[in-house]
Amino acid sequence: MGEHGVSPGLATVGPVSGWAVERYDSRHVWLGALTLFLTGSVLCGLAWNVGSLIAFRVLQGIGGGLLLPVLQTLVMRAAGGRSLGRLMAAITLPVMVVPILGPVLGGLIVGHLSWRWIFYVNLPVCLLALALAWRGVPKDTPRLGLATLVYGLSETGVARASAIPVGAVLIALFARHALRVRDPLVDLRLFQDRAFALSSLLAFLNGLTLFGGMFLLPLYYQQVRGEGVIAAGLLLAPQGLGSLLARVTGPLTDRLGPRPVVVAGMLLCALGTLPFLFPHPGAALLAVALVVRGLGVSAANMAVMVGAYQGLDRARIPHAGTSIRIVQQVGGGVGTAVLATVLAHGHGGTAFPHAFAWATAFTVVACGVGLCLPVRVASAELPS
Repeated sequence: MGEHGVSPGLATVGPVSGWAVERYDSRHVWLGALTLFLTGSVLCGLAWNVGSLIAFRVLQGIGGGLLLPVLQTLVMRAAGGRSLGRLMAAITLPVMVVPILGPVLGGLIVGHLSWRWIFYVNLPVCLLALALAWRGVPKDTPRLGLATLVYGLSETGVARASAIPVGAVLIALFARHALRVRDPLVDLRLFQDRAFALSSLLAFLNGLTLFGGMFLLPLYYQQVRGEGVIAAGLLLAPQGLGSLLARVTGPLTDRLGPRPVVVAGMLLCALGTLPFLFPHPGAALLAVALVVRGLGVSAANMAVMVGAYQGLDRARIPHAGTSIRIVQQVGGGVGTAVLATVLAHGHGGTAFPHAFAWATAFTVVACGVGLCLPVRVASAELPS
């Protein structure tokens, strides 16, 4: 991954997922993505130097970048527009919990085993997923500028100064082309739908909050509170508990619509971040704050995804999944870049409080955008 947890490899392949699902059997795209991720994981574990590890991580990133958007497409199409909140809770829960609990597992592996096992641990999971997908996933009837920008956001100095404007220009050229052709790689016309456009903006802001927190919190525990890698990972585990609790908000989103759940989730995230702004908060207070923060971020993320898919017809679902993931990845790159800059220019004991204040401000802005969502988006049943 990139320095701050956002991978240019994932950003590169993300836009391809909707195009691939439309032109090939989505079952084969899913199986192919799993196979690439599995192969890349094995090769990363066998890497003999830094160069080979980077090359194999690119391969792993190609597979990993396809997995979630293709999975969302498969599930949303199968759902036919029904119970999107419950389904999104099931889909996004691992995505929210694993990055939060990852430092715990990673710290334990690095502390007690070889670093190669960070990659080998993927093998049994991927093999099980391949077996289940081969038997259970139905067949469908088939129908580089972003990476440069994300790379620039994840780097510093000259690399950032040159990559960001180049990436922005390439994205602008792509947008101009996509709006002119009939069947673009990414369907930008989706953003003409008010609910989808607002959900995409919220996905961007949620990416700021999620990836920004993933960047800040481990550093806080290690640099401010003097904890080791394993201890810091264990102290972050309550955030994973909060994400698990957020699963109950899926049915709530189905009943009330995305808007109240998004706003409540972002408010909880802001509340859970506030204790980190003050000097020497107690360990028990921080643990409770992390539970609240994890609950808020995960609940908001699920509701945002529901808002993005509601009301879309079957043909637009692959492109919707692609677009929403792109926006969230870019939000993560921007969030980590902003918070890294705040930390780098901070002074002494004020650096982390200022950075957490910025993180809190992101969530406040997201609350304002969330209030603009429709009260309830029409969720017409999708054709099977």
